[in-house]
Formats: sequence, structure tokens, C-alpha cells
Amino acid sequence: MAEARQQEQWQHSAALLALIANCHRDPKRRRPYTPDDFLPKARDRQSAVADLSLLKAVFVDRKGTAP
Repeated sequence: MAEARQQEQWQHSAALLALIANCHRDPKRRRPYTPDDFLPKARDRQSAVADLSLLKAVFVDRKGTAP
């Protein structure tokens, strides 16, 4: 129950941060921010995608391997 409350508080804070950041961003230079951009656990999900692309480059494309 405490973990759910903490998660809800992070969601609330992230929504407010996204609202403030979107008020001050230059629409010509940057895409709109989302609350996920400010969630600490969402950052972990993004790093997993980067690791998979590295594995694809090594095992599928054969980059970085000796002939």
C-alpha cells in the first residue's frame, strides 16, 4: 500500500514537472515533454532498449567482431 502511494505521488509530481517544462520549451526545437520523461523508473525501461540495440549490432549485424 505504501508503494502504491509513493508511485501515485511520483505520477503527480511528474505531471506537474511536464506541465512546467512544456510551458518553457521552444516548440521549434523540442518535442513536448511527457510525465514519463520525469519518472525515475521510466528511465530504467529506456536503458533496456539501448542494451538490446547493442546486442543486435553485435550478434545480428556482426559489428565489432573479428573476421
